[in-house]
Amino acid sequence: MKALSSRCAFYLGFLVGTCTLYFFLRQVWFERSFTQSPDNAVALEENRDGKNWKVEGSALINLNHPHLTGEDSRVADELYHKVRILCWVMTGPSNLQKKARHVKATWSRHCNLVVFMSSEEDRDFPTVGLGTGEGRDQLYWKTIRAFHYVLKNHGDEADWFLKADDDTFVVVDNLRWVLANHTPEEPVYFGKRFKPYAKQGYMSGGAGYVLSKEALRRFVEGFRTKVCTHTTPVEDLALGQCMEKMGVLAGDSRDTLHRETFHPFVPEHHLTGKFSKSFWYWNYCFYPIVEGPQCCSDLAISFHYVDGAHVPAGVLHLPPAGLRLPLPLPAPAACGHGKAPDGEKEGEREGAVAAEDGAKMAAEQEVQAKGSPRNQTEASKDKRQ
Repeated sequence: MKALSSRCAFYLGFLVGTCTLYFFLRQVWFERSFTQSPDNAVALEENRDGKNWKVEGSALINLNHPHLTGEDSRVADELYHKVRILCWVMTGPSNLQKKARHVKATWSRHCNLVVFMSSEEDRDFPTVGLGTGEGRDQLYWKTIRAFHYVLKNHGDEADWFLKADDDTFVVVDNLRWVLANHTPEEPVYFGKRFKPYAKQGYMSGGAGYVLSKEALRRFVEGFRTKVCTHTTPVEDLALGQCMEKMGVLAGDSRDTLHRETFHPFVPEHHLTGKFSKSFWYWNYCFYPIVEGPQCCSDLAISFHYVDGAHVPAGVLHLPPAGLRLPLPLPAPAACGHGKAPDGEKEGEREGAVAAEDGAKMAAEQEVQAKGSPRNQTEASKDKRQ
């Protein structure tokens, strides 16, 4: 009798253990299916030979426009071919594996052409070696040389030229939707618009900015004619001042509800955070700041300080333009042949402050947004990335 009881207890325990293990492994599999690495986060369609890139020198040319299998992407595919975007990404040798490789595996797959810009050439990644040093004091030199490089080597292969950092996340299809209402012949550029030290404002470097082909041509021409010079290492401010001198308009990229599309911080800071009233951000934004869910357009274009290895799910699943209607942005006029941007109605700001003072103040603008935003006194201690 005792042996029978022991045997029953053994089989019962074995059955319970087996069932418990099954449900445990099933739960682990379920969770993993929602926490894949960025390299495998979205199942992308590839061309027949399984290749996504064509390497041409140091440039990566996308061979197909990625989207989910079975997705109706006819509008997005049409814009992909009619609004050609070259994305150049500012990085460095120490960031190739920490940051740049995640950009290469995720959002840059939607650019027509991608070029990674570094101080040193790396043929395996690949990167363009700009012959500069690394560090914040080299940011504007890298930007100047990068824009010269893309105009000289790829000027005929794209209509718009996007600059982004290796910790910026960009929804390129949404960017195309905005740009489709403009032509590359317009002297205009778009981004997150700040207001100090330039009459028409300038675009935040961390949020990324995009130049039309004509704007790029004028930027390079400004250095050839010495109208523009390297006046300060504060890249975004210096570029904005050059654009103003060369007659390039600072465009308004907000949607029809006046919600911003380019963002200088991670999504949660804009959507759920509260900025201290002493925080530098209040004095820098060209347009009124909206906190909470209405801060950001449904068709957001960019966020900064995004950890590529742990891209927030909300960013990965932003609805790309051309895949969901209705859209809170004007519909593209003939896919790339729209009207010129309206003149700014906000009026000119007061005259620019001396460049040296401006550089010191602007150095506070791109604080490392890790944790809650800090006040301006703390931000001034930070070094620009």
